[in-house]
Amino acid sequence: MRVGLVTQWYPPEPAFIPAGLAAALAARGHQVRTLTAFPNYPGGRIYPGYRQRWRSVETVDEVTVRRVPVYPSHDSSAVGRVANYLSYAATSSVAGWRFLAGLDVLYVYHPPPTAVAAALLPRLLRRVPVLLHAQDIWPESVTGSTMAPAGRAGRLLDRGLHAAMTRVYRSVDGIVALSDSMAELLVERGADPSAVRVVLNWTEEELFRPVPVTPAARAEVGYRGRPVVMFAGNLGAFQRIETAIRAAAAVPDIDLVLVGSGIEEDAARRLVAELDAANIRFLGRRPPQEMAELYAAADWQLICLRNLPALRGTVPSKLQAALACGRPVLASAPGDAARLVESAGVGFSCPPEDVVALASRFAQAAALPAGEWARMGARASRVYQDRMSLRVGVDQIEDMMAKLITQRRRR
Repeated sequence: MRVGLVTQWYPPEPAFIPAGLAAALAARGHQVRTLTAFPNYPGGRIYPGYRQRWRSVETVDEVTVRRVPVYPSHDSSAVGRVANYLSYAATSSVAGWRFLAGLDVLYVYHPPPTAVAAALLPRLLRRVPVLLHAQDIWPESVTGSTMAPAGRAGRLLDRGLHAAMTRVYRSVDGIVALSDSMAELLVERGADPSAVRVVLNWTEEELFRPVPVTPAARAEVGYRGRPVVMFAGNLGAFQRIETAIRAAAAVPDIDLVLVGSGIEEDAARRLVAELDAANIRFLGRRPPQEMAELYAAADWQLICLRNLPALRGTVPSKLQAALACGRPVLASAPGDAARLVESAGVGFSCPPEDVVALASRFAQAAALPAGEWARMGARASRVYQDRMSLRVGVDQIEDMMAKLITQRRRR
């Protein structure tokens, strides 16, 4: 197949889903082109070594990559974020007419949904089928954030984004959803049920894998002979890390280690000081290359999400990372993430934003016999390899692409 990938995010940015797909398809003999932006996420500044210009083409892992200029921004400014998304939609649409010519199928990575703009003209005039890979639900991912306006302006934004997303879902030929609940919601929002398939995300497998426990990593997490629960990721508005902090403060038999940063970090540190919780430690943001050893030094990985309708279909990437490392999971989350943990037997779950319930799960994890904990970790590795690995995901997306091409030729 001759495949075009349209994604605003691509390495060296932390965008392992589109990058992993592109490299895997190329390794299978397909011709792959990627249309992306100059790297600026998550700092909102162009990466060192890059200078924005119109004609920038390189070859990475046998993939031809063209970068287009954007307005770099990823701060709390709604205006800046909108300018960032719309600038990529505009420049990729102009460059895409030639760069994406002669292809059999186009793959669009969402978010943001504005990335689909570059694929619409080839679909309309050249009849190239478009496959959208939805990673979150709009408008809730916007209206539920701190950037969204309140009152009448907020309601108008919500209605406008709802209408725009319905048009997006109806304008593409296939949609990849990352969970069952997300697939159901996409159909409710206007997607054709026959066009939607659930494909669980994979993780960065060269980084997240089972590794031996090292004394240095144990020292790093502050191991002192009792179970360590680790939360690794963004300390943001959707995580509601306050729930985990209050629950851990009530269970002194475990240690909670927070790895990462975000807009809620300062408030989280103040809360720990206020509670005088000696069993909670902040490690800050760490390079991805260090994470496998840190995961190995912890006994449990924690998923913590707010109780929002849009998050019920979310399966956070930290779940795949934990399972790929062979670590059991505690999930204080709604919907599919919690169900997956329980049904696969890879950990325990509880309702989101419930301090008492999460404290009970912490105590249950602390009391689990070592043999059962090891068996749960082994199951975690098997579940990842059988259901979430890069190989399994690419198999399914490759199959969807082939079927879209066949359908186009029959029309």
